Amino acid sequence: MRFATRILVGAGAATLLAVGAPVAANAATPIENAATGPGGVSASPYFSDHWGPYASANHKAVAQGKVEVTKDSKKQGYWKKYPKVVKKCWWKNGHKKCAWIKTWQKKWVWKWVHEYDYTVHGKLTNHKWWGNPKYRCSWATFKIEGFDGSTSFKSFKNCGKPAKFYSFSGEGAQEISVKVSRGNHFGPKGYYSGWENVYSHA
Repeated sequence: MRFATRILVGAGAATLLAVGAPVAANAATPIENAATGPGGVSASPYFSDHWGPYASANHKAVAQGKVEVTKDSKKQGYWKKYPKVVKKCWWKNGHKKCAWIKTWQKKWVWKWVHEYDYTVHGKLTNHKWWGNPKYRCSWATFKIEGFDGSTSFKSFKNCGKPAKFYSFSGEGAQEISVKVSRGNHFGPKGYYSGWENVYSHA
């Protein structure tokens, strides 16, 4: 799986801090074939909805937006092993002996693989851009939990008066949640909300 990120900047520059957890490799190694057979690849909208608004504990930071998910389906070929009992015979001391022996065979089979690509759009508002420097910025931290068990985080800040707009994209998210808080230019420092739902895979 991969997490590809892009940033769309609205009124000012949104800052992105992304920490990507390693993606676990599949136990089996399926082989992709360019000729996937009839109906090999298809893509369609899967989910689209608004999230938020969610506020920090002191209500000075507010985040809201929209999430869109598409479903990509393709056929993937791989070698499948299966047991088969065969009769084997041999000669010993002039006598023919036979026995049924379990062996492993393999055959080329196809299966449907579904991938889910997501894009999260957000708007981060800062209702107090003056005062204590420790809490002058609004922060929105996203947690992305993948189907493969990986977890990554993406954070955006707004230290000015105009609202900031951003977006990021990736693949294979089972859960996406956001925590809104207050902080300085370097990171969140307090007034945390809880983890609020952005997207849950049905």
